[in-house]
Amino acid sequence: MMFARKWCPAIALLVFVSSRAAGDEITEFFPEVDVYTGLTSVTRLWFQGKYYREDGAPTQLQVGPSIDIFLKPHDKLEKLATFDLDDTKKRLLVLSIGYRYLPSVNAPSENRTLLMATSNVPLKAVLVSDRNRLEVNFQNGSTYWRYRNKLTLQRTITLRSYHPSLNASAEFYYNSQYGKWSETAIYAGCILPLGRKAELNPYYEHENNTGVAPNQQINAVGLILNLFFRRNEK
Repeated sequence: MMFARKWCPAIALLVFVSSRAAGDEITEFFPEVDVYTGLTSVTRLWFQGKYYREDGAPTQLQVGPSIDIFLKPHDKLEKLATFDLDDTKKRLLVLSIGYRYLPSVNAPSENRTLLMATSNVPLKAVLVSDRNRLEVNFQNGSTYWRYRNKLTLQRTITLRSYHPSLNASAEFYYNSQYGKWSETAIYAGCILPLGRKAELNPYYEHENNTGVAPNQQINAVGLILNLFFRRNEK
């Protein structure tokens, strides 16, 4: 257990650094921090700060809070997500409302409201999550919206007493600015628990953006730090 906890994050970071050194395929790095705080047994508050590239725009910062509302834990999902620090993966349905602020140096800043619904389904030893997300964006007096659907498969494995998870996702974007499905993204990564309150999520992303001309192909590595604070913890 001590070996896995000590060296799995280091190995993931080493792989990332080696990929960057190659310099041919990795074109972006997306760091992210998410902090989750339980409010009640069925609600929680979380704050997100991350860098990301979307709609052909340069990489930019996004920050803001969200509130999650969810059902009681489901028995089969509890078994699948026993070692996962994210309690919402044990729920059949999670509803979220949020706000994001996107500052910009060379353009007007953007304000974004989020509405999300995520369903979790147990499929033998695999956790299947389907997230539906509606974004309404306000920038310089204009408004546009975007719909995103993300399907994720997650499988927890056992390395002695350590329990990392492997995951793969596909996400599809419909943008009202272009009047079409303008972006697709494929992800592959893992979740590495770091004690009782933190986990590290390194991932690879391939993104295809057809909303702008010419089409943009993006290969990126991301690194997410998730921090969890439950309501009964002091």
